Amino acid sequence: MSASPAPTDVLVVGAGAAGLACARDLLAQGVGVRLLEASDEVGGRMRTDRVEGFVVDRGFQVFNTSYPQVRHRLALRDLRLRPFTPGVLIHTDSHAGTDSHTGTGSHTGSGRLRFTDPTRRPRTLPDLLPGRLAGPRDLMALGLLSARDMLAPPRLLKRTADLTTRTALADAGISDALVERFFRPFLSGVFLEDELVTSARVFHLVWRSMLRGTLCLPAEGIGAVPRALAAALPAGTVHLDTPVDRLTDDGVLTADGQEVPARAVVVATGPRQTATLLPGVSLPAYRVVTTYYHVTERSPIGEPTLLVDTRRRFLNTCALSDVTPTVAPAGHALVATSVLGHDTEGRESEVRAALSDAYGTDTGPWDLLTTRTVEDALPAMRPPQPLSRTTRITPGRYVCGDHRATGSVQGALASGARAAREVLRDLGR
Repeated sequence: MSASPAPTDVLVVGAGAAGLACARDLLAQGVGVRLLEASDEVGGRMRTDRVEGFVVDRGFQVFNTSYPQVRHRLALRDLRLRPFTPGVLIHTDSHAGTDSHTGTGSHTGSGRLRFTDPTRRPRTLPDLLPGRLAGPRDLMALGLLSARDMLAPPRLLKRTADLTTRTALADAGISDALVERFFRPFLSGVFLEDELVTSARVFHLVWRSMLRGTLCLPAEGIGAVPRALAAALPAGTVHLDTPVDRLTDDGVLTADGQEVPARAVVVATGPRQTATLLPGVSLPAYRVVTTYYHVTERSPIGEPTLLVDTRRRFLNTCALSDVTPTVAPAGHALVATSVLGHDTEGRESEVRAALSDAYGTDTGPWDLLTTRTVEDALPAMRPPQPLSRTTRITPGRYVCGDHRATGSVQGALASGARAAREVLRDLGR
């Protein structure tokens, strides 16, 4: 057993978004912090790998520029963000109301509709004309819902009745037809559940963020975000390859038998490690998602747009190399497609067949680059869903992460910030 290091004020266990935010806020107030990370890089679930020359995130992720915590902590210009089209393409069965002969100019193939915010792209307004995507009542209800969510102060949205998202859409006057054609396939990819049972309060806040912000990808992958957060910390704060075995009365014991003393410990790990380090802490169920990364010679779509499927054979798919060309070598396109649950035998073949139908191209020659399954991708957020929970567990012991707020980068960062505030209060700062 090696000699124990000198005591510090606070140990933060886990260098994901929540842990990095907590450490930064504590350091800003002059508190000594040591951040211990089990893996070889910061980021937690926000990690990016290089696979055979391609840039591959550990599961498909997007970055929303409107999140307050994001704007507060990051210089967005340094991330070299590349935007998605402000909208989605919806693949539908032709018998479900799409007529390729009389459809709009924005149809890119039989059975495909475009849903775009016309305030950002006025030329797409015809896509929303009655009969092409929705009826006049739906369009009016959608306009009122979006205007309220976009313009109302967040505190008012947080006080709305906490029903399911499906109930909230019905109460807003959205028809079942539009729910099935747009909201259900689209939000399945946002909340990683396809029954729309997520808290309505969470939905309204997420819808607001989408209307007010831009969905992007950093040029070097989503891992650029936690790397930027870590770069703002003083040298020597983050200790990689340092897994923690358990908490002790005086701090923590690392896997190599080293005891690290501290006045307070903040657990900012994933849910499995959190349950090990803090037995008895209440944790929600988590959603599982699998992403297939395929390589082809050219993009099957030619634009940086998400494509969703009304039959829900996949959550969403996009040509990542159309969003940011740096993710693929020259002469190649990288397509990411996500599905709920695990990668089971034969599932990739089913997904490939669905992609052939949705993109209108032969996917047989596509090469499967890699598959990424994220076991703890997103916490389930059924109503009643607290939008923020205390991080204080016992004296000197705290926990933070998106499971203590909302399942998003905003939620993780906000929970880390709350942990820092509560630690500072308890330390008399």
